[in-house]
Amino acid sequence: MMCPDGIAVLLRARREATGRTREAQSKRIGDALGAVFDLENIKRWETGRRIPTPVWYPAISTAYGISLDAIRTAVAASRRWRREYGQESADVERRRFMSAATAAGLAVLPGIAQARENIEAGLGGASSEADLAYLQAAFERHRGGYNGRSPDTVLAEMHTDLDLLAQAMRRPHPAADRAELARTAAGIAGLVAIVQHDRGDQADAFRWFATAERAGRESGDRRMTAWVLARQAMVPLNYGAPEAAARIAAQARREAGENPTGAGALAAAVAARALAASGNTKAAHAAINDVKSLAERLDGAESADTWFGYPEQKHRVHLSQAYTLLGDTQAAYREQDITLELTGSPSVMTRALIAVDTATCLRVDGDHTAAATMAVGVWERLPAPYRQGLVRSRAQALQRQLTGRAHDLLGEALQT
Repeated sequence: MMCPDGIAVLLRARREATGRTREAQSKRIGDALGAVFDLENIKRWETGRRIPTPVWYPAISTAYGISLDAIRTAVAASRRWRREYGQESADVERRRFMSAATAAGLAVLPGIAQARENIEAGLGGASSEADLAYLQAAFERHRGGYNGRSPDTVLAEMHTDLDLLAQAMRRPHPAADRAELARTAAGIAGLVAIVQHDRGDQADAFRWFATAERAGRESGDRRMTAWVLARQAMVPLNYGAPEAAARIAAQARREAGENPTGAGALAAAVAARALAASGNTKAAHAAINDVKSLAERLDGAESADTWFGYPEQKHRVHLSQAYTLLGDTQAAYREQDITLELTGSPSVMTRALIAVDTATCLRVDGDHTAAATMAVGVWERLPAPYRQGLVRSRAQALQRQLTGRAHDLLGEALQT
């Protein structure tokens, strides 16, 4: 039951009076914001699951044709209604989480560890019927990538769905639906692990990947398990343990089998990079040939531009890094140029990583000053939420390879 004079009723009534679908209304809000807007926000607002915060008021006013005063009045009514029915505390906790997610750096984010433990507990016991359709849609929505959002923001937006998933895993469920639920759990847990990897929280990334692998194996979906393992291999790869990465990537490649899949291609790409970083040039080139062959045969969902697919842009990113590690700067520069042509805006992290690859190639070609200057420029333009984790790790690896003033110049920048 919703507040009759609250924001949920107001927004839905105004939208339906104009004959617009939620999709059309979402586009209007996106136009007002000048950015991509998630349709799920409208669903949450109109069903009373969420109350818009003030940051959304101007866009809502423009898109719905409602005055700011009317929005504030309706929101206040909804909040009074929630307090009366005991719903306000849950929203307070979510807001606290969002604030903590932005400020926490590498600290453990509130509720995230508990959510993973609850999912683990669900994997060990009888499962349950839940809103499987919603969770499957949540996995599809979240796997779309950052889309200009910072890792902390994405993680915060996933928090409610993690709680719902944990509850679903702990209830009884028919065997076939249980398997599908486990598959969805593997995917969502894997996405959390990816974000933790990008934030630089290696330990928590490994924990989430372990949970994802366990769920994938319970589901019986080897492709999902292969994807989890391939993604997991990127943690040691990007944080200085290429031999461990190569072992996990080889396991992922075996799990993927011979049919062309995005998971198999990702496993081969990660293997190529890990082997190149380990100095195994011959095996690295063999893995490059393997991933090229697989990538050429991918289509549909396997090549989709999501965290779960292996699109050409992602393929080129991996080749850029592999050739950079092999010291083949001519091939690396070519892949970097193609990557940038394929990379849409904003893609903050991808563009930064490609620029660091280019700087590393300049170092290989002997121009340490140009390498440092380029890397410093990348770092200075990088928004604060992206200055921890993966980009920092890659920049630090470059700094260790520089000498003299170039080494000091990049080191000084990384201290900011």
